Amino acid sequence: MTYAVVVPTVGRPTLTALLDSLAASHGPLPAHVVVVDDRPDQVALDGPAGLAALPAPPPRLVEVLVVRRGGGRGPAAARNVGWRAVGQSCEWIVFLDDDVVVSQDWLSELADDLQQPADVAGVQGEITVPLPRDRRPTDWERSTAGLQTAAWITADMGYRRPVLEQLGGFDERFPRAFREDADIALRVQRCGGRLVRGRRRTTHPVRSVDRW
Repeated sequence: MTYAVVVPTVGRPTLTALLDSLAASHGPLPAHVVVVDDRPDQVALDGPAGLAALPAPPPRLVEVLVVRRGGGRGPAAARNVGWRAVGQSCEWIVFLDDDVVVSQDWLSELADDLQQPADVAGVQGEITVPLPRDRRPTDWERSTAGLQTAAWITADMGYRRPVLEQLGGFDERFPRAFREDADIALRVQRCGGRLVRGRRRTTHPVRSVDRW
């Protein structure tokens, strides 16, 4: 079962932790890891945080990692850039956000998750949000923890590539990371595709925020 991993990013430092966790995970590597730099082109090419400032891939990923530019049009458009860059070579496309960390067995568990009947069009990973144990969580932390029970979020979600082609991918009229994942899941289900939850485990740390 061939698959690719697609990661849209705006150059956040968390991307390094994700790539390191992918490289350290046990199991067969994907055919491709496509990182889509979704900062505006002028920033990505000429700014102080240009493409060269993206983290160098861990040695294990050097042969499979590809960087593409998204042009700053939002995560929906960036994911489309990523899966279309793979071409016809993969049956599955697995989307990860740039602020998650995969488990040590994620690659091997993913290989099992993708062994699905033909009517299964998508497989979601199990998301864990670690919360503090020595105090009550803040509103922001509780909000992030809601991802643990959210359906079909692209923090870790795989779709069959032919289904993405049939639907035209993500709706690029969603400019931000909000509801674009629910939209494509509903369209997949409307065309008869079944969505299931897999066994692979992914951690979504709570990002730091400013005082506002």
